[in-house]
Amino acid sequence: MNKRHSLLLLLAIVAAVVVTGCYDRVDLEEQSSSFLAGIDLDQQNNLLVYSTNPVFSRHVNEKSQEIGVKAGTLRQSRGLLEARTIGFFSNRKVQIILLGKRLLEHENWYRLLDVFLRDTKNPLTQRVVAFDGAISDLIDLNPKDQPLLPIMLRGMVDSKSARSESVNTTFQELDRQMFESGVTPYISGVGLDKNKEIVMFGTTLLDKKGKYASSLSISETILLQILQKNVKRPVSYTLRIPGESKSGPFHTDRLSINAENIKTKIKTSYREDRFRFVIDINMPVTLTERLYPYDVRGHGKRLESLIAEQMKKRFESLVRTLQAQKIDPIGLGLYARAHEYKHYKDVQENWGEALAEADIQVAVKVTIRSMGPVK
Repeated sequence: MNKRHSLLLLLAIVAAVVVTGCYDRVDLEEQSSSFLAGIDLDQQNNLLVYSTNPVFSRHVNEKSQEIGVKAGTLRQSRGLLEARTIGFFSNRKVQIILLGKRLLEHENWYRLLDVFLRDTKNPLTQRVVAFDGAISDLIDLNPKDQPLLPIMLRGMVDSKSARSESVNTTFQELDRQMFESGVTPYISGVGLDKNKEIVMFGTTLLDKKGKYASSLSISETILLQILQKNVKRPVSYTLRIPGESKSGPFHTDRLSINAENIKTKIKTSYREDRFRFVIDINMPVTLTERLYPYDVRGHGKRLESLIAEQMKKRFESLVRTLQAQKIDPIGLGLYARAHEYKHYKDVQENWGEALAEADIQVAVKVTIRSMGPVK
């Protein structure tokens, strides 16, 4: 083969690669990129699909376009949404997958998200958020003095999860949770308060089939994150100290702490036909608020015991709630599989039942590292 033929072959290969990579190219001005994909059911259990698309034009008053359609599947909804937009509809910029409460009350809804996995150009980093109500109430809100709804929700998820007050469950992480037998799914949860303002209330817990099981408040979510060993930054917690009286209408029997460098150890065993877990939590804390007189220097050890006792009660209450619902967002099934695989293998298909019968003990040790500059 001479040089001329080699050059022609090289040009042909380059042309084939370039054409193959650009055959489905769509110019930005011809695209309508959705930042939010909402999925819900109406009162007759018809599938409702919502989209929030940013509008990049100085000639319009609205900064986003909200669309809702009734469809049989998410893929079918694309054509219906596209018919209401100025360009080709795309899910490749989706930041938030918003799930309505009514949808989550049914099993196996997760199959509907199959369309996101079929397109290799779709990201898997969308935050999955549960809305406590009908998504139409949130979509129609569209407040003028706030950022775009998907940008606002993404910011709330990222900031609250960084403080362990919610969870940051991406679509990829949710997919893992749905198919991992040793853990049950959990996603962040938002709602509207009485003033129609968007509020993140904590975490939504699902069972193994994706059905709504329970909700955790912000304080309960902090406890869950500690049990999951997911706490990366100092967490703030307020406790009521028994024996201290209130002063009028003020809650002056409260004490607030910052806990950091928390160490959680989980020991697993199997005895008397059930799993046993011993959870040891070591919490170094800093006093950030004390609304009643107390001699911390003279009676610091007693205060440490009081704080540890109150935290232990809260951990135990959370564990009982999870066992009653037969769900395992902590991931204790992963420890059971790792340390007692022979017994776990027999119950892995019904791990929630086994967890409900398990003996779970929690021990908390608190050490006061600082009480602040004020005596």
